[in-house]
Amino acid sequence: MNNLTAPNLLADLLRVRLGDAVQANVSLAPYTSARIGGPADVMVTVKSADELAEAVTTLNALGLKFILLGGGSNVLVSDQGVREVVVLNRAKEIRFDHGDQPKVWAEAGATFSQVSQRAASKGLSGLEWAATIPGSVGGAVYGNAGAFGSDVAHDLISAELLTEQGRADWPVEKLGYGYRTSILKRGDVQGIVISAQFRLKNATKEAVSVKIKEFSARRKASQPSGASMGSMFKNPAGDSAGRLIEAAGLKGTRLGNAEISTVHANFFINHGETRASDIRALIELAQKTIEEKFNVKLELEIELVGDWNM
Repeated sequence: MNNLTAPNLLADLLRVRLGDAVQANVSLAPYTSARIGGPADVMVTVKSADELAEAVTTLNALGLKFILLGGGSNVLVSDQGVREVVVLNRAKEIRFDHGDQPKVWAEAGATFSQVSQRAASKGLSGLEWAATIPGSVGGAVYGNAGAFGSDVAHDLISAELLTEQGRADWPVEKLGYGYRTSILKRGDVQGIVISAQFRLKNATKEAVSVKIKEFSARRKASQPSGASMGSMFKNPAGDSAGRLIEAAGLKGTRLGNAEISTVHANFFINHGETRASDIRALIELAQKTIEEKFNVKLELEIELVGDWNM
């Protein structure tokens, strides 16, 4: 039996339950912001919250492990790819609730920056900081994404989670948020984000647009363009990972087409056809050097996904 047979058989099995949403042996690089990564043995693409819940419920019932992929930021996919089923979340519906206390509801696959821009177009304030966040709503809720002094924990009302107990709305207070973490990311609760609801404020289109333009300009001036995973490491207490990496003399260090950015040292750039193993080597170099020079352990903000043991 060749190494493509098992994925094809599994894909055929899942197609009985989930139809043409199932594909076998799919390159994941185009689905990540870094444009890096090997193939998924099996990928299931979902286009609504209900399809997402159905796919996850089916996989759980069959005892199959899976990985959820939204916007593809904050992840580094192994060159060897992913043996678990990959659920590609393309559930992107966004709805607004106007009034004295406006809100926005979005499915987990919606791009967070798009939610922010849509709010701005309606003269609704509160999520301007998210206009430059590249990932999905689900990923942002999962990892407590933040920028410019705010974060998900500050503006989230509730998130609909699918856990072993079924689908239910979880108020923000139950999600155990900390700096770039939550009960989901820590593994305290096993579940996935189906949708989320955020509080907004009434404003004017002009005022919201001005603030978004300001944040976008600040982001452009301080962070590199090009394919990356976003911030590589969490900032240590009272310091910044980028400053430490630069102080250690690693800014601009390159392996193959992978580079520690010359603009901001906490961003690792793919200059084309980059191997995940080269990014991983730069990660380990930065962690080792920073610990030796400054006695600080840098903790990853991104997640390593896939088979790293081959």
